[in-house]
Amino acid sequence: MNIIDIPNFINTHITKRATSLFEKDIEANAALLTKKIEGKSVLVIGGAGTIGSSYIKAVLKFKPGKLYVVDTNENGLTELTRTLRSDANMFVPEEYKTYPMSFGDSVFRKMFLAEGPFDIVANFAAHKHVRSEKDKYSIEAMIVNNVFKAKEFLDLLVDNKPEHFFCVSTDKAANPVNVMGASKKLMEETIMAYSNELQITTARFANVAFSNGSLLAGYIERLFQNQPISCPADVKRFFVSPEESGQICMLACMLGNSGEIFFPKLAEEEMAFFKDITIDFFKASNRPIVECKSDVEAKELALTTTDKDPYPVYFFDTDTSGEKLYEEFYTDTDVVDQETFDSLGVIKNARKLPKEDIVQTIKELQELMDSGNHDKSSIVDLLKKHLPDFEHIETGKSLDQKM
Repeated sequence: MNIIDIPNFINTHITKRATSLFEKDIEANAALLTKKIEGKSVLVIGGAGTIGSSYIKAVLKFKPGKLYVVDTNENGLTELTRTLRSDANMFVPEEYKTYPMSFGDSVFRKMFLAEGPFDIVANFAAHKHVRSEKDKYSIEAMIVNNVFKAKEFLDLLVDNKPEHFFCVSTDKAANPVNVMGASKKLMEETIMAYSNELQITTARFANVAFSNGSLLAGYIERLFQNQPISCPADVKRFFVSPEESGQICMLACMLGNSGEIFFPKLAEEEMAFFKDITIDFFKASNRPIVECKSDVEAKELALTTTDKDPYPVYFFDTDTSGEKLYEEFYTDTDVVDQETFDSLGVIKNARKLPKEDIVQTIKELQELMDSGNHDKSSIVDLLKKHLPDFEHIETGKSLDQKM
């Protein structure tokens, strides 16, 4: 199997940018970023994932004095440390610690209070997959992680204020059609309710090309296991590189005003179809493909495929719940600043509800999920009550039913 240069493939065939989209804004604000980061104490939650680790790498270029990283993925933390320690060009502060724990655990609270205060706090711990929407149990876990735990952490931060707090969002929070997007939209509204008490910002951004668990990253694993590739033919998305995902979060965290939502300035024509990326991926690998008419045909063909044969690929039209054919970063009612930054837009008028409203929403969700007399549709209906722009797409089929 020919292993291609993934970063180069991303730059050439997906983002089609030779340099980072955010390079000009980082250079223009280098002095201010240094002032805000150098020597400061940094806590990153969910730092072992693609976006969290990329944020860490972006921040380390400005030499913080202390870095603590929390993630439930112990193996991911190990690989993060190996990556940082093995890079000759990477600055790692003397006080660097990783903790395999959840930020919702009592032991996290003990660590936070004992090892703080932290000047910069960034939270990347979230359910991020549309496929996490299956039934009432998977949805409850998603809402607990993306909303309930975020609210508990905000209450902790109010009494232990950092200079900057950032919480990652998603483009799927704009006009959400799936529960993941709705949960992140509710998370946005939760943090906005605290924006007068904390310096707090968030960012929506595109798909991160070849991020952990993504469709594209799965291609590499399928090739290693000699399994067929399955890809939606009709879905297109905005993409950023892993490096860019960390940079937008750093810029939003350090340069934003409290209550602002950042997004990358990408034109509609920069969206890419997954099908086109898939075809380019195999061309770059010097491997022809054979288009199969079904997943059954693709799986059967893979059983006899050798390195000299065309690789079986199944392109299908999207038919699963919660999928839009394209994504967007803001809505028609948003007041958007497109002038301050070269590569970033900023939503200035995010809804800021009283904390009492957020508490009531969470209470209603908790009571419903504790009632034992609920299903997926009743949770969706309650989310719709509190999120007027949530228009759920339900087809009765989830991504876990597909390859």
